[in-house]
Amino acid sequence: MREPSKLIRIASMTRAMLDEARGASIDEGGRSRIADVHKRSLNELREVLSPELVEELDEVMLPISEGDVSESEIRIAQAQLIGWLEGLFHGIQASIVSQQMAAQHQLSEMQRQNKLQPPQPKVNPDGSGMYL
Repeated sequence: MREPSKLIRIASMTRAMLDEARGASIDEGGRSRIADVHKRSLNELREVLSPELVEELDEVMLPISEGDVSESEIRIAQAQLIGWLEGLFHGIQASIVSQQMAAQHQLSEMQRQNKLQPPQPKVNPDGSGMYL
């Protein structure tokens, strides 16, 4: 992922558009506008996602049909995108937790190994001890 903050902004915008589409009846001009913004959002997402995620996005997302788009088509397309993005965010969170747990386990193993090793005598770099 190249620009996480851009991904979050696109997701927030898409969520707001879906909420707006659910809240009121949308005329033809509004539906056309939402369809255009939806297409642009998908293109912007393709720029910030890894190739594997772009492939997954393209596999699950169906393009909004050209021409007169119904309110239900808009709502379904927006909800699908929001659902995919939320799944992506949950996957990222799970990955972060897994990495933190692995790092914590590694640290505790290092601490345990240090406790098991006998203390090493301290030697000055010039080879002399504490006594003359």
